[in-house]
Amino acid sequence: MIKSDLQPDAILSWMDGLSDPTRLRILRLVERQELGVAELCEVLQLPQSTVSRHLKVLADQGWTVNRRHGTANLYAMSLDELATPARRLWLLAREQTEAWATCRQDSLRLERRLTERQDDAQRFFAGAAGEWDRLRGELYGQSFARHAMLALLPSDWTVADLGCGTATLAAELAPHVGRVIGVDQSGAMLRAARKRAGGLENLDLRRGSLEAIPIQDGECDAALLVLVLSYVAEPRAVLKEMARILRPGGKAIIVDLLPHDREDFRRQMGQASMGFGEPEMASLLREAGFTRSTTRPLPPEPNVKGPALMLSTGTAPGNASVNKP
Repeated sequence: MIKSDLQPDAILSWMDGLSDPTRLRILRLVERQELGVAELCEVLQLPQSTVSRHLKVLADQGWTVNRRHGTANLYAMSLDELATPARRLWLLAREQTEAWATCRQDSLRLERRLTERQDDAQRFFAGAAGEWDRLRGELYGQSFARHAMLALLPSDWTVADLGCGTATLAAELAPHVGRVIGVDQSGAMLRAARKRAGGLENLDLRRGSLEAIPIQDGECDAALLVLVLSYVAEPRAVLKEMARILRPGGKAIIVDLLPHDREDFRRQMGQASMGFGEPEMASLLREAGFTRSTTRPLPPEPNVKGPALMLSTGTAPGNASVNKP
């Protein structure tokens, strides 16, 4: 990214990067959401040659970073990684283009594209609820759930299972903690979850979006996202909500896919992402306010068909103690 350099050539380079309307539009989009060239072309309504040319300029000048995602490159901009002068320049440019009608149109098209990403996941789950347990076991095995539970501590905790699906993990966890709140936005998944919950009085199942979790601020001691984050269009928004529902010092536990290049697998499963590496997860957790985060790969189980998994943990902002007062 852009390094701190107060020489005139650095300032002129930054100004040059922001001197073109198309580059301003691109930066407004990739600051908000990591996007591929095809998605940028769709949102900007410009040909690929034009978008690629401007992306190269922005990358060469350090405004954006990119990573491989299957057969495509994804582009993003992080304010935290910009030098202070460049960040100030961008904040001014963003403020001055806030009322630009073109940018408002771009934002509407981006919202539609992100909704389409989420719809892919919803269509998959609507059809897979009846077979989800078998399919999940075949693809990922079973031990990842035990790894997640081992990261939990006191038996009086209130734990949120976000994206609980058919409540496999929530039901296994309920006998070991004070209360489990399972949240999922799929009605089909929750119907299957309620059948599994049976007589578990401390298992509370709720329907809701993970971008607006139906749990009060600080209500939980720990929260889990197990094989969920790769399905959401905006992981940053979900992780910020995860931090909101945790008490100060509460624990976040995430199990998801490591980066892979199986685009056919992603499409088959209706996923929005092709996995998360350690640096990416560290950045996402830091941006959401978590501290003391760790990410490590989980040992692949024999005979599973899906990509390898990772386990991430983080501590919610506030008092770092994990014990209730």
